[in-house]
Amino acid sequence: MNRIQAKSRTRPTPRAKTRPRKQTHEFVDATRGIRLQKVLAEADVGSRRACEELIEQGEVTVNGQMVATLPAWVDPQHDHIKVQGKRIRPAASAVYVMLFKPRGVVCTNADPQGRRRAIDLVTHPSRARLYPVGRLDIDSSGLLLLTNDGELANRLTHPRYHLAKLYEITVRGSIDDAALKRLERGLFLHNPKRQEGSRTAQSRLRLIKRDRDRTRLLIELREGRNRQVRRMMLQVGYPVHRLRRVQVGPLKLKGLRPGEWRELSSIELASLKRAAYRGAEASKRTKRSADRS
Repeated sequence: MNRIQAKSRTRPTPRAKTRPRKQTHEFVDATRGIRLQKVLAEADVGSRRACEELIEQGEVTVNGQMVATLPAWVDPQHDHIKVQGKRIRPAASAVYVMLFKPRGVVCTNADPQGRRRAIDLVTHPSRARLYPVGRLDIDSSGLLLLTNDGELANRLTHPRYHLAKLYEITVRGSIDDAALKRLERGLFLHNPKRQEGSRTAQSRLRLIKRDRDRTRLLIELREGRNRQVRRMMLQVGYPVHRLRRVQVGPLKLKGLRPGEWRELSSIELASLKRAAYRGAEASKRTKRSADRS
């Protein structure tokens, strides 16, 4: 549905000038439903602020009745909601999928080169439009989440939420202890686009197997820099031969073969959300501490 613009007010009333903006929290109430402006915004009518203006201008009806005051609560799955006479379609139900991304597949929904995409491997019965949560480069494989829940996706990918990701990597040769210590302490990585660089955060490592020909190890990161694992290993002199992401937060890659997918169980989803929101709270505490210092 195309965005519908709120009509501009040429003479705002005194109340419109002084009316404080609505808070952006508590949009869902188990007993009353969901705030009307949230439903409109999620249906791509406009921003929540623009949707509030449409409501106050009498442009919105619910079950045939005009709604012109806030707060207003609705059930988007059962109520008939119209904006300027056009019925809106409620946002699709949230879908959460775990995919074992194979090598040779890209994590973008728009690829000008026409390569095989991660979303091409998932045919969900809801036909929801899914998006990869974060990325794995084309030469890497492993756990990839896909969802249409934008809020959770942001919490899982934004670096300030510090969600751990675990990678199993294989390099040629026997990696020495000095290189392992450098990886653990963090390395300075240059960003050519910004003409600057910074040191990576400390990493947790676990050696799986090391012999003369190859080394396998696990590395845990809480950052999301472009091709970070490969760039770190190249800097210590051991280019990655094979890279697989085996864990994101509490989710482990299990029960799937390359190219297969499944929906998250209710237990997995609950644990993932807890981890994401714990990270958000930790980020807020860190910011408050920094502001006080």
